[in-house]
Amino acid sequence: MAQAPRAADGLAAAEVAAWLRAHPRFLAERPELYRWLAPPERVHGERLADHMAAMLRAERAHAAAMAERADGVLAAGRAAAGLAARVQEAVLALIAAANPADCVTLEFPALLAVDAASLCAEGRFFGARLVPAGTLARLLGGRAVLFRESPDDAPALHAEAAELAAHEALVRIPGEGPPAMLALVAREQAALDPAQGSGPLAFLGRAVAAALGR
Repeated sequence: MAQAPRAADGLAAAEVAAWLRAHPRFLAERPELYRWLAPPERVHGERLADHMAAMLRAERAHAAAMAERADGVLAAGRAAAGLAARVQEAVLALIAAANPADCVTLEFPALLAVDAASLCAEGRFFGARLVPAGTLARLLGGRAVLFRESPDDAPALHAEAAELAAHEALVRIPGEGPPAMLALVAREQAALDPAQGSGPLAFLGRAVAAALGR
C-alpha cells in the first residue's frame, strides 16, 4: 500500500491540511508565507497573486454550487406547493361528489394534472378495479405512498391506461374493508415527481377513504 505524502517534519499531509482547516486565519495573518508556497497554477506574476486567483476561483465555484442547490430547493418547494393546491381541489370535488368512485376516475385526472386515476382493491368494492390478494402488501408495504417509473405490472393496475404509466403514484386508502389504493399515472414526471413529497397524496388517500365511508 502506498504511503500517504508526508511533510518535511514528518507530519502527514492530511494532518497539515486538518490543522490549517482548524486555523483558517493562519495564512491570512501571515501573508508573507504565500511567497514560500507553490501556487496551484503557475502563471506570470507574483505567487501571492496566483494564490489569490486560485482562492477566488474556489470561492466562486463554491458560491455557484450553493446557488444551484438553493435553486433546487426552491423549485422543489414550488412543485410541492403546486401539488398541495391540486390535492385541495381534488378533496373539494370529493366533498361535492354524489359518487366518490366516479369522482376519482372522471375528475381526478384533470384536477391532479395526471393522465389517469383509478381505485384498486383486493376485494369486491364498489367502483374499484379488483387486484389479487397481497398486492398492496407487496407494493406498498407499510408506506402510504409509492412512486414508480414504467412499472412492469401497469396493465393489472391501470388497464387501458397502462400505456400512459411512464410515472406512477400508488396511494393507500386506509380504513376498514378490503385493502385499497388510489392509482395515478402520468406521462410527464412533473405531474408525479417524488421531489414534491408524499404528504399531500397521503392526505388525499385519507380523504378518499372518508368519502367512501371506510
